[in-house]
Amino acid sequence: MNIRRALATAVAAAVTAPVVMLSAGSAFADAQPPSQTQQKKPTVAELEKAAAAAKKAYEDAQVKEKAARKALDDLDSPANPLRAAYLAADKAAGKATADKAVADKALSDAEFDLETLPADAKPEDRDAKKKAIEEARKAAEKAARDQTEAKAALKTAADTLGDARVKAGQEIDKAQQEVAKALTAKETTDQALADAKKAAENPSCEPGSLLVSSVLTGLPSQLAAGTSAEFSLRITNGTDKAIARLRPFTYVWAADKGNHKVAPGLLHLQWSTAKSGGWKDVDSLHRAGVVEDLAAGAHADVKLRLKLDAKTPAGQGFAFVAALNGEKPCDGSQPPLDKYPFEILAAGTKPGTQGKSTPDSKPQGGTSTTPVNTTSSGQLAATGSSSATPQLTLAGGAALVVGAGAVAAVRRRRTDG
Repeated sequence: MNIRRALATAVAAAVTAPVVMLSAGSAFADAQPPSQTQQKKPTVAELEKAAAAAKKAYEDAQVKEKAARKALDDLDSPANPLRAAYLAADKAAGKATADKAVADKALSDAEFDLETLPADAKPEDRDAKKKAIEEARKAAEKAARDQTEAKAALKTAADTLGDARVKAGQEIDKAQQEVAKALTAKETTDQALADAKKAAENPSCEPGSLLVSSVLTGLPSQLAAGTSAEFSLRITNGTDKAIARLRPFTYVWAADKGNHKVAPGLLHLQWSTAKSGGWKDVDSLHRAGVVEDLAAGAHADVKLRLKLDAKTPAGQGFAFVAALNGEKPCDGSQPPLDKYPFEILAAGTKPGTQGKSTPDSKPQGGTSTTPVNTTSSGQLAATGSSSATPQLTLAGGAALVVGAGAVAAVRRRRTDG
């Protein structure tokens, strides 16, 4: 069920965002470390617009198919110029053929009259017969030329009409394909909208809900030990109702190049809002404060700051974020987690100058503002080559740790006051 909904959501997002630019390149060889972001999931209102657009596109495609079929049918009407030209050419060719037959018979008769003329016929009678033959021959030759021209004109008219039929058939085939594509988009978008509306009735029962999104922006793809980076987390209420309380869930996890977990004490994560009065440490349940009274369709921003201790070993890090609505999912699953990878460089290393990929590996990440592929199921999607397997394995372990923390945060929802 979740896989189907995820697919529907992806198609709906494609409808709501006509152009989505994605690029892939090396996250280790960039001249400047890019910041990371993630596309916001569509809200119910956006899905309603997408469904309306998909419905109209389907109806327009049907109109085009009907017009294409009518264009083919019109080619059989005598009123159609191409059909009329063909019929006229066919009639002219028939007349030319008949005229030639008459001229050929006249020549044959004239020749017979000369052959049957008596031997004692007067010279002037014989000359008259010869003159008649000559005139009949000229008439027959002209009739033959007229017939050749008429047949050529008929062939041209027939070819033109035939080409128009082929083109009309191609337009019908193209229109049918457009109808099929539009219908698929419509059905998929309708399903995504239906799922989102159903989820709106009870958001806590939708661990992969589209209704509350958390998007991280500004996290560099490379960060050196002994330095810090500030970025932000935006939480959006895509429901049609206000949410009394949301808990921004944030967590960072890393492993060194030997695939050993980096001590949590070397990674310092803090948060700040307009009401916090300065930077605060993320609590033991990985929560960055609280967002209260978030209106329908509104969003709230939380500033984050990640400091890496100078002793932090080089390796691979991941930032996990989510928005907890203070309720335990009724199906027992953990809240959705969005993941953002970043490379940890050795102390004193300038980002963008280290970590070039080896010849037998493919670089991950990119120079765009789109992070490495992630899913909302709590596991990092596999990208790149087999050389990335250790990092992906570690990310899976991190997801388990974060998942436990997220569920614990949900279960502790009433201890916050």
